[in-house]
Amino acid sequence: MSTTLTTRQGLRYGMMGLPLAFVALPLYVVLPNHYAKTFGVSMAALGGVLLFARLLDAFFDPLLGRWSDALYQRGTRALLQRAAAACVLLGTGFYALFFPWVSDPQALLYWAAGTLLVTYLAYSFLSISHQSWGAMLGGDESYRSKVVAWREGLGLAGVITAAITPVALGLPATTAIFFIAISVGLWLWTQAPTPAAPSEADHADGRTSPHSVWRPLGRPDFRALLAVFVVNGIASAIPATLILFFVQDRLQAPPAMEPLFLGSYFLCGALAIPLWLKVVGRIGLAKTWLCGMLLSIAVFIFASQLGAGDTVQFVLVCALSGVALGTDLTIPGALLAGLIARQGDQGQAEGAYFGWWNFVTKLNLALAAGVALPALAWWGYAPGARDPVALNALTVAYCLLPCGLKALAAGLLYTLILRRSP
Repeated sequence: MSTTLTTRQGLRYGMMGLPLAFVALPLYVVLPNHYAKTFGVSMAALGGVLLFARLLDAFFDPLLGRWSDALYQRGTRALLQRAAAACVLLGTGFYALFFPWVSDPQALLYWAAGTLLVTYLAYSFLSISHQSWGAMLGGDESYRSKVVAWREGLGLAGVITAAITPVALGLPATTAIFFIAISVGLWLWTQAPTPAAPSEADHADGRTSPHSVWRPLGRPDFRALLAVFVVNGIASAIPATLILFFVQDRLQAPPAMEPLFLGSYFLCGALAIPLWLKVVGRIGLAKTWLCGMLLSIAVFIFASQLGAGDTVQFVLVCALSGVALGTDLTIPGALLAGLIARQGDQGQAEGAYFGWWNFVTKLNLALAAGVALPALAWWGYAPGARDPVALNALTVAYCLLPCGLKALAAGLLYTLILRRSP
């Protein structure tokens, strides 16, 4: 494999990241509102269905990863054939969710449960297989970070597009754009740089047979990296869960400014990726990730001083936290790819590793809501509050709790990874 990733190669591999990121936002943000307002489905019942489908999907991720590994051992053609089928399932599930063939609210709950599960599983298989493909390409730290940067950078483009199209163009146009994007992404994936195929000698001695789904958890280095990833992921997910509460109640910003806050965050995250890649070339992956964590801590300490009307300052907070986001997007996946190679599992168990990785990513979102929302209620905050004590509780949860978790993640990164590096 070449040590240089060209723009054409990066685009061919990374483009699949755009439709995968594009589809996630409507499923998590638009769907609940659509079912409640358009079809009159009970929010409480719908919430239960969504929670059930998401948790079940998360627990399938390690098994999907093991299946992905088995397909890779048969060759990339076998994997891409299953990926094409998964794209069809994902597109069908997406369409069926937003344009259901039943209208009774009770029947819609069963419809949503079934189609969500199919959609989530197809999405998870594609995500794990695409991530595994990138890890199998190998290379040094700079090469691996560029591979991940193309995937995640185009993923951010997908998020930004998905945030605009349902409001600006409507759901039919959004669905059509998704169909086009996933078709282009799959076609370019078939033209992407290809992982090395297992040799006949590897097949003969059994080294390419799929390993146990538990194999990654038996690796101390993986458990160490996973610990950092979990704590850092919860720290990043809490502000994402609480940002609208902070904007509406602490800053008392007009609704028209909310797209500016979110847009500056994602746009700066995308623009910062090339800059972070240059930093990686100078100081390495782990130290670059540490720099991103420290920047995030500084930004949210500043945010804790903001109050009603400080909207301009908060745009700066969103922009700089978006810059820090660039490291969270590019560094952990590149570190994991290098770890897999060092463990001797390259070309054999990437799917198992990324299965657990995605499992933890989904649990991070659940844990963030599970920690932050009950803590806010315990501290006396409720949406629409103007009481100083309640607003201070919101500031602590939105700004200072993530700072503490980021500091813990930075400490774990230094202790478990940087200090042990040669």
